[in-house]
Amino acid sequence: MEPIGSNLKGHMQKQQGDVVLRKLDSLPIGEAKRIKRAARGVVLAEGEATGHAHVIDSDDAELMEIGGRMLLRLERAAIVVHEEHKPVTLEPGVWEVGRVQEYDYLSQMSRPVAD
Repeated sequence: MEPIGSNLKGHMQKQQGDVVLRKLDSLPIGEAKRIKRAARGVVLAEGEATGHAHVIDSDDAELMEIGGRMLLRLERAAIVVHEEHKPVTLEPGVWEVGRVQEYDYLSQMSRPVAD
């Protein structure tokens, strides 16, 4: 398995709230497990407290998991929407979907930021 971000294309990265998206050159090698599209679109992440979600409403967006990494493949540009954040436009290609991490220096542990 490749380290996260090992095939970044020009280190292009975009963020919307607690979701971070990194553009990759290609899909990593491995068996892809497709993640089913929800009624409201392709859900990249759901908020723990509010129920709000980071969503792409496009038939061309494909979300999958390969080797423990969540990946998004776009045939065309798409817009990520969220009720509390400005829309983010993603160019066509492969994007790794991750969560922003916060570090607690007292416990010396990191955890995903809750949205």
